[in-house]
Amino acid sequence: MLKKLKKQVLDANLALVRDGLAMFTWGNASGIDRERGLVVIKPSGVDYDKLTTDDLAVVTLDGEQVEGDLRPSSDTPTHLELYKAFGNIGGVVHTHSMWSVIFAQCGRDIPALGTTHADCFYGDIPCTDKMTAEQIKGEYEKETGLAIIRTFKDRGINPDEIPGANVFSHGPFSWGVSPEKAAYNAAVMEFCAKAAAMTLMLGNDVQPIMQELLDRHYLRKHGKNAYYGQD
Repeated sequence: MLKKLKKQVLDANLALVRDGLAMFTWGNASGIDRERGLVVIKPSGVDYDKLTTDDLAVVTLDGEQVEGDLRPSSDTPTHLELYKAFGNIGGVVHTHSMWSVIFAQCGRDIPALGTTHADCFYGDIPCTDKMTAEQIKGEYEKETGLAIIRTFKDRGINPDEIPGANVFSHGPFSWGVSPEKAAYNAAVMEFCAKAAAMTLMLGNDVQPIMQELLDRHYLRKHGKNAYYGQD
């Protein structure tokens, strides 16, 4: 079942290691079949170098496991909340990549300072508020997803235009139209976090990217009249 999607999810998980975003078993990637309402996700605590498509878990949007002998990632409830709230996404990735984690631990948004950021993210990448003690002690992973969703709703952010967020004191989640694109966005988010952190360290009066330049770079790739690439 879901042979093609499982291959995409496996490739996305392996991309996290290839791109230096995941150490040990830290992180996970998933993908969704919207027609069937099924999500394929990395199993909990399995080394990437041992991971195969047979190891992947398949769950419903209600969290019921319908295929796979291994327990799904502990972050599965977060992924499921994002799939339910953000209807256009086809893949979700979570990592503990260093520079994004630094911003999460500071509770700061990753600011849009240059065109590299603007090519993928149409504005600052948000960091959620702190979760309450009750939320942490309760359904923590579900509450993690709800914290991201609440941040986007409260700030009026379009998740299709800013395909990633940091969870306060935790780390980054990213998403995209496919597992491959979610992994790509995770890599870009990490690059932007590193570039922003070093810019803020070196710069005496760092300013946000000009709105005109943000518009030009984002829209030439993602706008109605996009002209970047060969598609």
